Amino acid sequence: MEARPPKLLDQLSAAILSKHYSRRTEKAYRGWVRRYILFHRKRHPVQMGAEEVGRFLSHLALVLRVSPSTQNQALSAILFLYREVLHVELPRIESVRAKTRRRLPVVLTRDEIQKVIGQLDGVAQMQAMLLYGAGLRLLECLCLRVKDVDFERRQITVRAGKGGKDRVTMLPEAVFESLKRHLRTVLRQHQKDLADGCGWVELPLAYARKNPSAGRSWGWQWVFPATRIYKERATGERRRHHLHETVLQRRMSEAVRLAGIIKPASCHTLRHSFATHLLENGYDIRTIQELLGHSDLSTTMIYTHVLNRGPAAVRSPADLLPPFPPFPPLPPSDQDE
Repeated sequence: MEARPPKLLDQLSAAILSKHYSRRTEKAYRGWVRRYILFHRKRHPVQMGAEEVGRFLSHLALVLRVSPSTQNQALSAILFLYREVLHVELPRIESVRAKTRRRLPVVLTRDEIQKVIGQLDGVAQMQAMLLYGAGLRLLECLCLRVKDVDFERRQITVRAGKGGKDRVTMLPEAVFESLKRHLRTVLRQHQKDLADGCGWVELPLAYARKNPSAGRSWGWQWVFPATRIYKERATGERRRHHLHETVLQRRMSEAVRLAGIIKPASCHTLRHSFATHLLENGYDIRTIQELLGHSDLSTTMIYTHVLNRGPAAVRSPADLLPPFPPFPPLPPSDQDE
């Protein structure tokens, strides 16, 4: 009996992993391809083309009203399927595009930052301090390995950040001692896991093939490991993953509420505040670009627009005029009588 060929979504996963894309990209692309197929009543993509792709993208924009970035992600997933799995080059795709809106980031003042972080404690407070004090993205913080925190040089190395890039940022003094104490606790937990036959951690695919035993080494452990152990089906290894992002997201949302902040602040707001406060302190925009890991300076320049708002920025020309006499009181209206 001949073996059945792998299913389309499995072929898609294999192609994604062969390109060394992240697991999150694999999950997102599989989801979009599945929705594309279901939208066209389970027709096989090889039987469809640019017209069907355009109708699906228009549906996302007009009916579901998704954001431009979501629509672009769906298009990228479908184009990857046709190009890398089906080996079909699609012609120009005509569709309604989701309207792009340029949004200024939400930024907290230093006083608001102190109030919010003050509502947190323990590991959550430490993570929030790293987001604000080092300009980390949420997953960059959660995916930190022990070997990437350099206490002697007071720096953190971010591995495979957005766009697969590495960068170096500062280790804030404000979190220095508490992070050291936290890692001593994590080390004791790891030693106990080793004694129990566990202690494995997920490694980058290429390095896992090259040095599989590194999965139990201390340097490769997560700085913020999960509380539970899971069994990896492919290898049988009993591992710990890093803490899930929703843990800090929920704590942050509650902290903002308790602090009485009415701005729609999130974990990423701490990174926006990091960049804005550095600009207010007079640091060079290129330095901030490097610390944030932005490829394009225009992405970093958006924080200069934030600086032009509020009492600490440009003075209104009306405030430079000589004072006028007090405005006379308004005459009473008919409704007041």
